[in-house]
Amino acid sequence: MHAFGQILKTEAKLYLRDIPTLVLTIGLPTLILVVLGLIPTLRQPDPNFDGQSFVTYFTPSLLVLTLAMVGVNALPTVLATYRERGILRRLATTPASPAALLAAQLVLALVAILTSAVLLALVARLAFGSPLPQRPLGFAAALVLGTAALLALGLLVAAVAPTAKSAQALAVPLFMVVMFFGGVYLPRFLLPDFLAEIGAYTPPGVQALLDAWTGTAPHPLHLGIMAVIAVAASAGAAKLFRWE
Repeated sequence: MHAFGQILKTEAKLYLRDIPTLVLTIGLPTLILVVLGLIPTLRQPDPNFDGQSFVTYFTPSLLVLTLAMVGVNALPTVLATYRERGILRRLATTPASPAALLAAQLVLALVAILTSAVLLALVARLAFGSPLPQRPLGFAAALVLGTAALLALGLLVAAVAPTAKSAQALAVPLFMVVMFFGGVYLPRFLLPDFLAEIGAYTPPGVQALLDAWTGTAPHPLHLGIMAVIAVAASAGAAKLFRWE
């Protein structure tokens, strides 16, 4: 436990030193929300969104941005870099095992995601009058399972990527797929129905996030698919992961 605490403290210091990446990861969704919210028509109730504004409708998709950046972009790149530099191999000979480093990275990823989600929700509420998640427990379940699915996919990328460049090469297509089906590149109401339906079952399960945010209980199947992906990808990562 002491070794894990030391590693977590060290990794947190390194994380906080990279201010541009930190601000981008946590603040970019909120910045995009503010820019969109400054357009008056996007703040008006719209029958296309069941009487909600576009800003309210789009907010859960903006949360996908942070989840994707942390889960499938930053996490595998950091771990692959440590493997490439021999840090994981050296840690294996000390009381501070590579597993402790992995756990520390997951803790930091979760803190970044939670901070971004809270900031996004508060700004949406205070600045533009958007409601907070109307189904808090359902939203928490959707966020936890969606985050777990993306982090597991990120670990799977890290497991098979021997270098940082190869991790990025694998992560970028996955990142783009998550962003597309999550409705970040193009709002989901503009997608063909079958693509929007696929997005409901693609990590992090934006439909469950949207439903819980706007007052509908998340569909159990959507949550179940995220749980299955999280377990399957984690198992695959554990089987394939190499410390050197």
